[in-house]
Amino acid sequence: MTDKILILDFGSQYTQLIARRVRELNVYCEIYPYNKFPKPDKNVKGVILSGSPFSVKDKNALIPDLKDIKEKLPLLGICYGAQYLTHFFGGKVVSSDTREYGRANLNFVNNNNQLLKNIENNSQVWMSHGDSITEIPDNYEIIASTDDVKIAAYQIGGEHTYGIQFHPEVYHTTQGKELIQNFVAGICKCEQNWTPQSFIDETINDLKEKLGNDKVVLGLSGGVDSSVAAILLHKAIEKNLNCIFVDTGLLRKNEFESVLKSYHGMGLNVKGVDAKNEFYEELKGITDPEKKRKVIGRVFIEIFEKEAKQISNVKWLAQGTIYPDVIESVSVKGPSATIKSHHNVGGLPEKMDLKIVEPLNLLFKDEVRKVGKALNISQNILGRHPFPGPGLGIRILGDITPEKVRIIQEVDHIFIDGLKNDGLYDKVWQAAAILLPVQSVGVMGDERTYENVVVLRAVESTDGMTADWVHLPYQFLSNISNAIINKVKGVNRVVYDISSKPPATIEWE
Repeated sequence: MTDKILILDFGSQYTQLIARRVRELNVYCEIYPYNKFPKPDKNVKGVILSGSPFSVKDKNALIPDLKDIKEKLPLLGICYGAQYLTHFFGGKVVSSDTREYGRANLNFVNNNNQLLKNIENNSQVWMSHGDSITEIPDNYEIIASTDDVKIAAYQIGGEHTYGIQFHPEVYHTTQGKELIQNFVAGICKCEQNWTPQSFIDETINDLKEKLGNDKVVLGLSGGVDSSVAAILLHKAIEKNLNCIFVDTGLLRKNEFESVLKSYHGMGLNVKGVDAKNEFYEELKGITDPEKKRKVIGRVFIEIFEKEAKQISNVKWLAQGTIYPDVIESVSVKGPSATIKSHHNVGGLPEKMDLKIVEPLNLLFKDEVRKVGKALNISQNILGRHPFPGPGLGIRILGDITPEKVRIIQEVDHIFIDGLKNDGLYDKVWQAAAILLPVQSVGVMGDERTYENVVVLRAVESTDGMTADWVHLPYQFLSNISNAIINKVKGVNRVVYDISSKPPATIEWE
């Protein structure tokens, strides 16, 4: 097993970012709530304490049990973590009159200290804290300062225990990567050998051992996660993997046929199920977005279950769950209120008496793509924009009919193909077309029309948590609008959504 770092989460918005930075150095790490982490085994080489929205001075301050960590393993406290290691060990933390937030520069750096090796004097760091450390215990040594924060970083004498009051994981800390490398590679002595290929080799071996000759069923969506999960399982158990790809009638134009063809080309054992009519029938007249989602999820499960039962002796259900979903379900802030049950075929394991296997549940989205690339999966699949589980069902506002699906499929096809043809597709995180329950007056030829309005949406993002609208070229938008109105019967007006997230969401429903 590879070396690893444990990250104890105190609820910081940046915790996942710490993990991503460590993994970018080819060092494996795992995130646990500060009060629910395992006893470190021999593979754990160091521990990082995250920041927090809470204060160490609160009567309900978050207090971890570090008896198996402190003085036994290298330890780095970031922000709240640094304040905890001061406040509860004899130092002094005070609530500042003004919150220190934003860029600062280090005006003192002890380069002889391992943590700050090669960190330059005047290096920019990012501060985000309301409390400040004003006094440290006698055996603590200040190793960095800014103009406003004398104790920007410290080390406890005789220990590989460090605290910093800035965030090395964010982009604005210009030498943050070097500092994290100094900790995980220099101080913790982690081997930097956790790569996509090492993950593939280890995962395939683990799957072979876990699954043996058992049969596994997997619901494919055409997306990145389920496709990469399928290929990993296929390499481990070959013909014992049975994939089911359901056409909900809410996929993109020609997507069912083209994706099914590409899966067969990858050597997968896939059954395509045309269930359009079942979905349309069950969705008839439903306009409430949440009810639509629930109906789509329920019908999907019913069809998937019916198909899976035709395969004899299935013992496992495979899912494309990725690491952010896992972290969210055991978060310091409690389980997410809205688990993606449609993506993860919720309810089936108990119903069918199946065990779950999740080959990707240790990976972030960008890591899934890297693993997919190492597996030689087509860029057409790996480079696909995120697509919602309920599909076009939540891009048609109001009730769903086959005619509305036809309209939005045609509009979406023109928009997406246009982005690809103009070299814009890979510059966009997600693009979508939305059909509004609104009709507007127009003129076509000599006739007055009263037809549908569609919205085009394109956003840029790194993880979907926040997003900005993309400033697509005016000429491109003009061409696409003309093409849609001229070619798609039933549309006479096209608008472009220029809202960012927050406050708007990426999808409209």
